[in-house]
Amino acid sequence: MKIAIVGCGGMGNVHANSYLNIPGVTVVGVHDIISDLSEKLANLTGATVYDSYDAMLEQSGCDIVSVTLPSHLHMAFSIRAAEAGKHVICEKPIALTLEDARVMIDVCQQQNVHLFVGHVVRFFPEYNEMRNKIQDNSLGRIGVAHAKRIGAHPGTLRQWFIDDQLSGGVVIDLMVHDLDFMRWSIGEVRSVYGLRTVHGMVDYASATLVFDNDAVANIESYWGYPGSFTTAAEIAGSKGLVQHDSSNNKSIKVVRTTTDVEKGPFVEVPQSPGYVSPYQLELEHFIDCIRNGSEPIVSAEDAYKALEIGLAVMESVNTGQTVYLAKGGAHNE
Repeated sequence: MKIAIVGCGGMGNVHANSYLNIPGVTVVGVHDIISDLSEKLANLTGATVYDSYDAMLEQSGCDIVSVTLPSHLHMAFSIRAAEAGKHVICEKPIALTLEDARVMIDVCQQQNVHLFVGHVVRFFPEYNEMRNKIQDNSLGRIGVAHAKRIGAHPGTLRQWFIDDQLSGGVVIDLMVHDLDFMRWSIGEVRSVYGLRTVHGMVDYASATLVFDNDAVANIESYWGYPGSFTTAAEIAGSKGLVQHDSSNNKSIKVVRTTTDVEKGPFVEVPQSPGYVSPYQLELEHFIDCIRNGSEPIVSAEDAYKALEIGLAVMESVNTGQTVYLAKGGAHNE
């Protein structure tokens, strides 16, 4: 399988390093408007540097294009790849508007190519294990969930993150990870209420989601945190709760509502010593879906729904009202 990468910055390097570890995959072309970035990625992968995106699509012989560009460019570059007959692996968020996201999905379907979106949290083993505890009814009826994702402001190195029109801000770029995870794990979202504060290089947002099954999730996202990047989640149900905190050395902990005398109250699942990058797991999965015709763990429609919830959070932030999601789209009430 031959890969071309457009966008040779941080995520372009993550994709490239992952592809180097996947058997049967070769990076054949790279392109970025910053030539130094292209050259560095070419040196890493052995790929050819192309001066234009169109030349790379026409000449590289690639089967798949990894779109690892700033978010506002996702639609245009994904569509051009699809129209050239290339499968698309696009970083999250799928786009910054639902209209753009729908065009991406429709064009890829019309061109009979796959569109995969990198909601990589689904490939983190600790998050996958938390979801499994919900799906196998270990936690019973889900009542309340919490999640947070906090770290330094990426705008200190890449200015485009500061502009909501280019990145979507902390909600669409960062919180969208947990919005997707909660929907994947708990179910469809009925309503959202959001708050956000932006002050200099601090961008903080919180959202309360109410699901169709009446579960509630509270989510925090924070750019500008002075400490190390941290993620955490807790999901509580009628039979117990499951917890994850990346700042602890135990990756996941399940707490039962009743204590088993022999095993004690905790069932711990340690992080695997043979840990493989979730990005590699994700990209390998997408490639396998192309090879085998199998359905992806995260679909383009899932990415669309995550964006829809994120935009509803932003609508709530701007209006101060709860936003209800329905089949016809989000609306205030």
